[in-house]
Amino acid sequence: MARRRHEEEHENHERWLVSYADFITLLFAFFVVMYAISSVNEGKYRVLSDAINSAFRSVPGSTSGALEMETTPQSPPLVVPQIRPASPKVEEQKRKNKERMRNMAQELMAALGPLVKSGQVKVTETALGITLEINASVLFSPGEATLDERAVVVLANVAKILAGTDFPITVEGYTDNVPIKNSFFPSNWELSVVRASSVVRLFIENGVDARLLTATGYADQRPVADNATAEGRQRNRRVAITIESQVPDRGVDVPL
Repeated sequence: MARRRHEEEHENHERWLVSYADFITLLFAFFVVMYAISSVNEGKYRVLSDAINSAFRSVPGSTSGALEMETTPQSPPLVVPQIRPASPKVEEQKRKNKERMRNMAQELMAALGPLVKSGQVKVTETALGITLEINASVLFSPGEATLDERAVVVLANVAKILAGTDFPITVEGYTDNVPIKNSFFPSNWELSVVRASSVVRLFIENGVDARLLTATGYADQRPVADNATAEGRQRNRRVAITIESQVPDRGVDVPL
């Protein structure tokens, strides 16, 4: 009984060091294996590649191309989009269009000079072409879509300038926000579209190519002034004629 008590008192309490040492040894072996796997011997791979290539070349009917083995993964090449400069032909066309636009703007300014000075017509050269903004009071009686006699003369002069062009032409009609409802126009939408169509029809009658013309109406949806005032409503009642450049160029709008 005394001997057994003596053995318990001398029991080894450091046996955990054996397990810990085994764990450290296994962990070290694991990292060694991982390092060996991740390290590529390029020399050995090159020798293997050359040997395989030689074997394939010695086989009758085999292709003469060499077999390449990549030792490291490669990322796909980065493709950077390149902006090609415009060809001389395109640049020359842009230059001619700009010159034609500038000359046309000057002709329109001369034809509409008195109305421009009075503020009833605005001529603007933009990055997309030329825009004529004509107050509706110059063209129509209130609530009407039939061109006045004076308007016919004004627009006929404009049509003479546009008759020789091949630029697309868009005619847009606008109204104020005062509702209209009669036997001819159920709303401002119809009024704005018919007014634009009246201008288009006059252009066609005066020699402008119908294939170049587009008529559209926006009613009161795109005001340029506050509809809360009489002056603002008058400005919003307008017809805009845009002569579009066929080779658009980015730029800043320049009122003429």
